[in-house]
Amino acid sequence: MTEGEFRLAYALGVTPAKWAGVWAERVREVPLRLIQVPAAEAVPLLRGGGADAAFVRLPIDREALHVIPLYVEATVVVVPKEHAVAAVDEVALADLADEDVFAPLDDVLDWADRPGRPAFTRPEITEDAIELVASEAGVLLLPQSLARLHHRKDVTYRTVTDAPRSQIGLAWPADVTTDLMEELIGIVRGRTANSSRGRAPQKPALKKTPQKRAAPRPRRR
Repeated sequence: MTEGEFRLAYALGVTPAKWAGVWAERVREVPLRLIQVPAAEAVPLLRGGGADAAFVRLPIDREALHVIPLYVEATVVVVPKEHAVAAVDEVALADLADEDVFAPLDDVLDWADRPGRPAFTRPEITEDAIELVASEAGVLLLPQSLARLHHRKDVTYRTVTDAPRSQIGLAWPADVTTDLMEELIGIVRGRTANSSRGRAPQKPALKKTPQKRAAPRPRRR
């Protein structure tokens, strides 16, 4: 950990603002520095010491890392605004059998059998693939958070009910589980500030209650 701050990397599409807000309330003396990276770069950054923890897209190579799975995202298909898919709420992979499907080199979905037909090119990045979708050259499947991140007015997206889905997890070096790391774990798991794990909460000083003097015994006559 860099002295004076905690460095938290996060893969594109992850939104850490809520957790960062809780950190700012609970750990005021240690700033949280957020580092946005492409999904493929999160683990190398972590292994190279460039971050203390990272929100990653699973699966990853877990060697020498601790990983906590957090949540699973819906997969959507991005299509031109006037595409037939835009008229329905959701589709299945079979509905895309006749489509030209882009497979960008930074694709984060784990496909056993990609639907449709391979598009005429493989863009290097998702943003370029969405630009090609806008030109009506094909469609693109990706996690919903990435579709929102790269939203354009000339495309839309719909949920794909039976597609592989991307899972987000929190990863950190297995040999460096500090009190600050435990604090972050507690935050993402929804623990309260008074949880017994992580740093010990500061207890308010107890006010001393003045002792009452015993009433004097009556004298015997």
